[in-house]
Amino acid sequence: MHVIKTVLPDTSIPRTFYNITADLPEPPPPVLHPGTGQPVGPDDLAPLFPMALIMQEVSTEREIEIPEPVRAIYQQWRPSPLFRARRLEQALDTPAKIYYKHEGVSPTGSHKPNTAVAQAFYNREEGVRKLITETGAGQWGSSLAYAGQMMGLDVEVYMVRVSYQQKPYRRAMMETYGASVFPSPSDRTQAGRKALDNNPNSPGSLGIAISEAIEVALGDEHSKYSLGSVLNHVLLHQTVIGVETMEQLSMVGDSPDIVIGCAGGGSNFAGLSFPFIGARLRGELDARFIAAEPASCPTLTKGVYAYDFGDTANTTPLVKMHTLGSAFIPPGIHAGGLRYHGMAPLMSHLKELGILEARAEHQLGCFNAGVQFAAAEGIIPAPESTHAVKVAIDEALRCKEEGSSRVILFNLSGHGHFDMQAYTDYFAGKLQDYEYSETEVRQSLAGLPKVTEA
Repeated sequence: MHVIKTVLPDTSIPRTFYNITADLPEPPPPVLHPGTGQPVGPDDLAPLFPMALIMQEVSTEREIEIPEPVRAIYQQWRPSPLFRARRLEQALDTPAKIYYKHEGVSPTGSHKPNTAVAQAFYNREEGVRKLITETGAGQWGSSLAYAGQMMGLDVEVYMVRVSYQQKPYRRAMMETYGASVFPSPSDRTQAGRKALDNNPNSPGSLGIAISEAIEVALGDEHSKYSLGSVLNHVLLHQTVIGVETMEQLSMVGDSPDIVIGCAGGGSNFAGLSFPFIGARLRGELDARFIAAEPASCPTLTKGVYAYDFGDTANTTPLVKMHTLGSAFIPPGIHAGGLRYHGMAPLMSHLKELGILEARAEHQLGCFNAGVQFAAAEGIIPAPESTHAVKVAIDEALRCKEEGSSRVILFNLSGHGHFDMQAYTDYFAGKLQDYEYSETEVRQSLAGLPKVTEA
């Protein structure tokens, strides 16, 4: 029989996170204080994050040890399996080899617990009692709710309103883990009330939800803010995905030619790809890296590389990233986890260095690819993950046209069991594609902060 899945023993759970900043040819631009325009220091971030995470945010060490209490909880689902998509290869009649790392086996069904558990641990160790966060599609909110339950912390979640309405089971999942969940924009915060004044029927955005979560966290001395993507320490925690995958591919004698992940804020793409990108930067691997984003929120493909705020109320430090502008309100596509105006600074830096490529995909084509993948492999992907599936299928078909056999690796960042309404809408012909025009890009970027770089 052919090998379909490669599984590592519990003893192979990574002992360290991989920090890509150690291998970058040039450091990324600093994070700036919005008031002074100067690089922020630990004291500037301390009201929001525990010091251990702040130190990880600026660390240049290649390996950072994973605490044993975190590894013990990881053991519930890590190491996750690596699958060879042989049935999909047959369906496509391609000479390519297709592999996918299945992060949907976690308790919450996505890759998000990899950082949620770590963040909850570091907060608990500093004496924090409550974590405040936002969530788009709900994968992050449910993962932090789970992590809070494991670590004995209260969790409060501001969920983008359109997803709050579209995904009631995600909301119920968070509540099952003990979290309090509120639709954003809400009337609980100044930021939320301002957004509702501007548009009483606002579908919400991650930028607005972040503003609400930060406002609440800053108002409670026993609480801290927790973010599920974008920041360096979040991407760092996710690299357990790629570290495991490198070992698994080595076991079957393969090495990737193309590495693919969907991209909203950047966490699952970085989690799989960063260890491989590090190998490329060290001259140990020759591979392409493709980030797949939605055409309705084309941060990498149409956004500009500039300093911007991470939230709509402009309360965060300024980070240099590919952005559509912090006031951007994306259409209510079902891939809620990809509807963010900015891309992770490290991802943006790699794009500027020419190390990663970006593609914008429409949701109808992505759902078609998701159905095609489910028919062959039996796993229904989350709407976010269908973007990676779409690009993987496209690359496999290109191999067929060229008569070339490449090794294609992608991250199946989560299952779609809580997203079946999206598939129902797709089959009923209720979904539509959204194209973010150049005019809309210019309009949303009009409010970018003016920053003079040293």
